[in-house]
Amino acid sequence: MEAFIHGLPKAELHLHIEGTLEPELMFDLAKRNGIKLAYPSVEAVRQAYQFSNLQDFLDIYYAGAAVLQTEQDFYDLTWAYLQKAHSQTVRHTEIFFDPQTHTARGIPFSTVINGIHRALQDAHQQMGITSQLILCFLRHLSAEEAMRTLEEALPYNAWIAGVGLDSSEKGHPPSKFVDVFQRARQEGWRIVAHAGEEGPAQYVWEALDLLGVQRIDHGVRSTDDPRLIDRLVREGVALTVCPLSNIKLRVFDRMEHHNLKTMLEQGVRVTINSDDPAYFGGYMDENFTAAQQALGLNKDQLGQISRNAFEASFVSEARRKELMFELERYLAKNAD
Repeated sequence: MEAFIHGLPKAELHLHIEGTLEPELMFDLAKRNGIKLAYPSVEAVRQAYQFSNLQDFLDIYYAGAAVLQTEQDFYDLTWAYLQKAHSQTVRHTEIFFDPQTHTARGIPFSTVINGIHRALQDAHQQMGITSQLILCFLRHLSAEEAMRTLEEALPYNAWIAGVGLDSSEKGHPPSKFVDVFQRARQEGWRIVAHAGEEGPAQYVWEALDLLGVQRIDHGVRSTDDPRLIDRLVREGVALTVCPLSNIKLRVFDRMEHHNLKTMLEQGVRVTINSDDPAYFGGYMDENFTAAQQALGLNKDQLGQISRNAFEASFVSEARRKELMFELERYLAKNAD
């Protein structure tokens, strides 16, 4: 089954590029930029990746991002992820980036997006990976700051496929950002948002009704509300679920308790993604494998998860047909 998962064509729809910063690269960039880290070694950083909740993780996540200073740093970060994704048969990826994390440190918006964009272009040319870029607003900051970030992004409209909402969910409902997302829709951007991870199912309703999202990032609390599940199935709304992240951040105590399979069997368009793989212990193959082993997912279900991701992605219809053709051919070849 691990070999089947490794070869399975995949799309990753929930990936924070800052969350792919492996300790080795963190040390390399710190040395390049003359930054003194709080940790004496790579191993000490890995030891620090023990979280009890989302906020504990975010504190370390933002501290690690401080080593990202130049366009080349953002290129190297993105390129390292894309190489890893390519090695795990990821054919398409939709990458979140958090410009506010960097502009607050005095790093120009242009430095961030130029480095990321150049790596995405090179990966398409050299590895055939297609990609989209999604700008995320930090929900623990104000809506006014989010609007300023949106306006800063406008000159790069052609490079940005959509906007999202991430960071601390509790106490920061989607309703806080209605005006920002209305403006984003007017600019022609796709809309996604983190909801129903540590926040309640009500936040998923808000993301759908008030922000007009096309996908829900996480969304695992949706099972708390049968009416919401009915709506997600009826409207075909995809959930970008991140199994290893959910265990690491104690959303579920054990993978065996995860509701991914339940939602899949209910007809929800569930996908599997890695979220912040450097921090949560695995990229796409590891997330698929952990979920498969704990929940007893079969090949048909794994194939459906990949199919869901291709269908929910923001690719052109021509590219979607290519991806679906490759997937269906692989599933037919590897059927039991």
